[in-house]
Amino acid sequence: MVLSEVYAKAMVAELHALAQVANEALLFGGVEEVAGIHRIPADAGLRRALGGTLTSLNVRMAASWLQHCEDRQLTSAATSNSWRRWAVGESRPEKHNRTPMTDDEVVMFIRQQIASRPGSSRTRLLRLLRDEGQACEQSRFAKLYIQTVEEQ
Repeated sequence: MVLSEVYAKAMVAELHALAQVANEALLFGGVEEVAGIHRIPADAGLRRALGGTLTSLNVRMAASWLQHCEDRQLTSAATSNSWRRWAVGESRPEKHNRTPMTDDEVVMFIRQQIASRPGSSRTRLLRLLRDEGQACEQSRFAKLYIQTVEEQ
């Protein structure tokens, strides 16, 4: 299973019921340990190694876990140890020292980027903005991007 904290909170009763009947259960993310379910908590420090956004990190962790199944057993000690060795070596805490921007500054950035990089995706533009040391929350950027594109 791959669950965000929000979904895991909503499914806590189902997770406990599953733990009572399942021979083997594996959970990526979630919110808490459940006796009978092998849980791999989300680790934002793995984002650099696995790529992508934090929103989809648990899915990428699950895919990476499969690559560490040395004995083809999802919850074996060998698989857990292989994953743990890899994760400890790859996990790097993220630190962002980005400068917050006003809506007008974000819109100006979007306009400039659309003009100089036609066809660039919203995600690509947000990455460029952040790579320049600027801060803008993903949903706010999306809203401003849509408004800006609709104006043109």
